[in-house]
Amino acid sequence: MEREMRNNGRGQAPNGKRRKGAGRRRRQRRKLIFMLVVVVLAICCLAFAFVWNKYDKMGKTLIKEKDVKINDLTPETKEAFKGYESIALFGLDNRSTGTFESGNSDAIIVVSINKESGEIKMASVYRDTYLDIGEDHFRKANAAYANGGPKQAIEMLNKNLDLGITDYVSVDFSALTQAIDLLGGIELDIQEDEVGYMNDYIDTTGEIVGHSSSHVSAGTGVHVDGVQATAYTRIRYTEGWDYRRTERQRTVIQKMFEKAKACDLLTLNHVLDEILPQVSTSLDMAELVLLAKDAGKYHMGENTGFPFEKESGSVGNMGDMVIPIDLEANVIQLHQFLYSNEAYETSQTVKDLSATIRANTGY
Repeated sequence: MEREMRNNGRGQAPNGKRRKGAGRRRRQRRKLIFMLVVVVLAICCLAFAFVWNKYDKMGKTLIKEKDVKINDLTPETKEAFKGYESIALFGLDNRSTGTFESGNSDAIIVVSINKESGEIKMASVYRDTYLDIGEDHFRKANAAYANGGPKQAIEMLNKNLDLGITDYVSVDFSALTQAIDLLGGIELDIQEDEVGYMNDYIDTTGEIVGHSSSHVSAGTGVHVDGVQATAYTRIRYTEGWDYRRTERQRTVIQKMFEKAKACDLLTLNHVLDEILPQVSTSLDMAELVLLAKDAGKYHMGENTGFPFEKESGSVGNMGDMVIPIDLEANVIQLHQFLYSNEAYETSQTVKDLSATIRANTGY
């Protein structure tokens, strides 16, 4: 009787029915938790399968991070890099589409992605910039990719600009034109002095990619297809020369980014399926997953060209070059722009390269 009363005092029925009810509720909770875990795992598996499917379509070049040469950087510089994902983007002027092992990289863009805010900044390195492309050979920057493919091009950027890049993405005319077409085209402001050159490039680009397009006229917000937009990125004979061309390249990338963010998932999936086989990259699956998970917060920030302070002049028998004035000062400004690193100090390597460029060019 006392045991029964004590049980009643704790809310327990003498026959144990409540205890059995509590047991059922615990089992139901466990089942619910188990089902939730299963659902989460299923979603993760589907996401992994989706990314893997896309990854498997890309051309991949194995570049081991430990094999990429990086200058002896200060601890503060290395710490600043941790807040960013840095990738080298190369646009190749290859007449044989789908060839990524070599070729002149007419577009050389350093992309920094702020991991916290999602802001993307771009800095174009002018293709004719007088830099050390490897083993103390000073040439135009775009010769690095032609001489040693993406690895040498990455190391050229790291050595001259004190960067810590280990990954790249390369595209050619064909990939760019098709991507823009699949996105439904983009809108560009076309100036009168650009029309003649752009129409000439429309014809030659159409021949390269096997897809012709019509000529354009000057105007604001002109809707252009892939061939027309690619032709626009190739213009370099108007005022501003190659400097202005890199602005056009960054404008087209920004317009594509905005268009892609506005696309529905089915359209974007189709674009990826068609374009990724025409892209070469060193990014591995884990890196792609990390980039993909934050895609929703990515947004375009400022963009610029490098070097900031420069002169155009002939260097020996190599023809006209873009000469940094001086390299060290320009690299300091680049780190402030890409990484908001006001405390950055150049490595001894950059100091030495800067002195060599002054000695070789007089600037």
